[in-house]
Amino acid sequence: MAAPQKPKTKGVPRFVPMFNPLVRRLMGVGLPVGPNALLTVRGRSTGLPRTTPVALVEVDGRRWVVGTFGEVNWVRNLRAAGEGILQVGRRREAIRAVELSLDQAAVFLGEVLAPFVRRLPLGRWLIGSLLGASDVLDEPAAAARRVPVFELHARATVRDSS
Repeated sequence: MAAPQKPKTKGVPRFVPMFNPLVRRLMGVGLPVGPNALLTVRGRSTGLPRTTPVALVEVDGRRWVVGTFGEVNWVRNLRAAGEGILQVGRRREAIRAVELSLDQAAVFLGEVLAPFVRRLPLGRWLIGSLLGASDVLDEPAAAARRVPVFELHARATVRDSS
């Protein structure tokens, strides 16, 4: 039996690797940068903590992170570790991550993420033009095959620096 195919990584826009270190620094001192959070996960090979900015979707008390660019390193690390540290502002929280099935991801993309993004100023432009992920809004079932989605659940507060 052949191994299941993993979703392909959609090309990461060139600005992202240059932008991420700046965003990490700003967010690391508690400055908000859009609907983003810092996610720290142990590397699947090294075991060292890796921190990256991720878009955090919060609706009705539930939280998700979406791998807009597909199988990137933070997605593979979170899948392997199943847990990490989420930092929003200065609040750090231990989280457990549960990856959604393809069917669950399609429902999430169509019924939760699309309306959430459409409410954001410039949301369609951000997702479609800047990130090249208009399929997330227009074809959620197709996008679910390449876009991993994780629901986050609180484990414990790590540190509250308020």
